[in-house]
Amino acid sequence: MTDAELDILPWTEKYRPKDLDAVAGQTDIVKSLKAFVKMKNMPNLLFAGPPGVGKTTAALAMATEMFAANLQGNFCELNASDERGIDVVRGRIKDFARSMSLGDAPWKLIFLDESDSLTSEAQHALRRTMESTSGVTRFILSCNYSSRIIEPIQSRCAVFRFAQLQEQDVRKMLVHVAEKEKLKLDEDACQALFYISEGDMRKALNALQGAALHSPHITADLVHKISSRAKPKEVVEMVQLALAGDFAKSRENLDKLIIHYGLSGEDILNQVYREIPNLKIPEKKKVVLMDRLGEYNFRLVEGASERIQIEAMLAQFVLIGTEGA
Repeated sequence: MTDAELDILPWTEKYRPKDLDAVAGQTDIVKSLKAFVKMKNMPNLLFAGPPGVGKTTAALAMATEMFAANLQGNFCELNASDERGIDVVRGRIKDFARSMSLGDAPWKLIFLDESDSLTSEAQHALRRTMESTSGVTRFILSCNYSSRIIEPIQSRCAVFRFAQLQEQDVRKMLVHVAEKEKLKLDEDACQALFYISEGDMRKALNALQGAALHSPHITADLVHKISSRAKPKEVVEMVQLALAGDFAKSRENLDKLIIHYGLSGEDILNQVYREIPNLKIPEKKKVVLMDRLGEYNFRLVEGASERIQIEAMLAQFVLIGTEGA
């Protein structure tokens, strides 16, 4: 790929690690995958874990190291969220799986991304294909929720559970990309990127690229502005005002979050949820706040008015905070 072609790629693709050693934050899993590459042998694999933690990257890096120059003819990548029916399993997957490998590769490899999107019928057909082609093909299935994969497939795979990335893993990649792109990345901006990404490397890199379009100097304010996320202290202030009994000012702060950042009701609830454990209030009150938060989140999911429900939640916080005062 030429430099011009690389420049127009999203940074999540441009800086995707090309080898297993560069996969961030999954040390034990990488060690096992490198052993499979070294032995040129492996079982079928199931990668499970939240988005943006390296499942697809690990599969592609492993295939690249395993097949080298023979990659193109021996590796097939499919996204099950696009092609999720039984016809895909009986057609493309089955045809590729039962053909012999090219070159000196021991077998072919099929990577099925987002496999938890496959229908139940497609998964049962895939189970039979995995069984009948085990001599010439291996499968890597990637999913966010392993519980959505039928048990017969799980029992035919070695399951690797990818953990959420830690701050130092995300920070290392952000600093690397900032140096390559000649950006000035503030320390608090790095913390803000991790806060909004919640351990999702893809989300962090996309936010960094969005901020870089505005300025080569990346600040925390810029990160929060382009990501439509409020600063943690603003959310805490809104909750603390409610707990102190000042409903009017707490409601004014809510207006700022909705108008200035364009947050939806669910976004606000998610940020309040993240900040409640850090409040300096008795644990018993935190428990009650969490209980109320869950109730209002359910109401939003059921389709109730966002503004009314969040203001009602703040009113509940006022009652909880002033109880016994």
